[in-house]
Amino acid sequence: MPSFMKVGDVPRKRFSQFRREDGSLYSTEVMGLEGFSFDFSLLHHRHPPTSIIACEAVSNAGVEYTDNHPLLPQLWHTGRIEPAGDTVSARFVLCGNDDVVAGFVAATEPSPLYRNAAADELFYVHEGAARLETIFGTLDIGKGDYVLLPKGVTHRWLPAPSLRALVFETTGHVKVPSRYLTKHGQFLQTAPFSELDLRTPEGPLLQEGEGVDVLVRTRAGLTRYTFERHPFDVVGWFGCNYPFAFNIADFSPITGSFHRPPPVHQVFEAPQMVFCNFVPRLLDYDSRAMPIPSYHSNVDSDEFIFYAEGNFFSRRGSGIERGSVTLHPAGHVHGPHPGSTDKAAERVGQRTEEIAIMLDTFRPLRPARRVETIAQPGYIHSWTQRRP
Repeated sequence: MPSFMKVGDVPRKRFSQFRREDGSLYSTEVMGLEGFSFDFSLLHHRHPPTSIIACEAVSNAGVEYTDNHPLLPQLWHTGRIEPAGDTVSARFVLCGNDDVVAGFVAATEPSPLYRNAAADELFYVHEGAARLETIFGTLDIGKGDYVLLPKGVTHRWLPAPSLRALVFETTGHVKVPSRYLTKHGQFLQTAPFSELDLRTPEGPLLQEGEGVDVLVRTRAGLTRYTFERHPFDVVGWFGCNYPFAFNIADFSPITGSFHRPPPVHQVFEAPQMVFCNFVPRLLDYDSRAMPIPSYHSNVDSDEFIFYAEGNFFSRRGSGIERGSVTLHPAGHVHGPHPGSTDKAAERVGQRTEEIAIMLDTFRPLRPARRVETIAQPGYIHSWTQRRP
């Protein structure tokens, strides 16, 4: 995260003695990325954050993935996922690889205190609202919000009263694209959003409690720690590593007289992947323009798209609806569905009101076996006018 933040009570100098009014010392925690050589924050606790009085392994059924062979495009309907459980235990995994897991949650219950020490988590809220409590403070979350939770942040979700969201777990760190930033980390004037669009935690969030459970995920699985004191005891913090929210409505689209390729819609990046969003915008406005994507074959990446809002005019007759997900694997030629191209030629200079979230990965995504329950069969034939 490029912007420096300071919240609550902090000392004048970092790594210095920081004392309470009674003369006792606060406990300082460094939460940093890439060892000690990248962004970090210093958090000042009332109590040592290391006092664990119990520890146990938690059983957790692994995700069964399938090879996408023969090579097939996929269409899944998240609207068929019934609401139940919380944002941690009730995740419906859609697909994944060694770099990222893409899933969906339809939560109705508060989550446990949770720390994902194996992955950054990027949420996109499709419906509903929630209060997000973190060790850094609180965020009020609503429809259209992205929420980035860096690896290792203790938090919990409190749906208000329910939450439907897309969630990506990435082993590498999710960042604002480097091409949007100056060499010192400020957003460039040409970037489609800026520091003013990011919402940061309000705090401090101070809670009392003893014998408090926190569920911790590592690559080896789940562990339940019981802490002597509540982990939400940070009186102040400062630094550049913290959770934040960003609403998709604050993304300013880049348009042109002719077709603009997906990179102009990029919003985040992580190792081996990019995240883009398609938002309401003016379509190509030159009288000769064809305001619709060309047929394309992703020879180096898999394309995952979540269709959040709108009519998706290039996908007429495909079966895609609000809340659908498509996976177009590398090597599969795809694009506008039959009849869409002629209709698009009539829309030069008009607006589109669609909203979609796209993940492009540079290593193949494997569908979870469970997605068969929400899959639309025969999607590969939706481009064929004479269907089998």
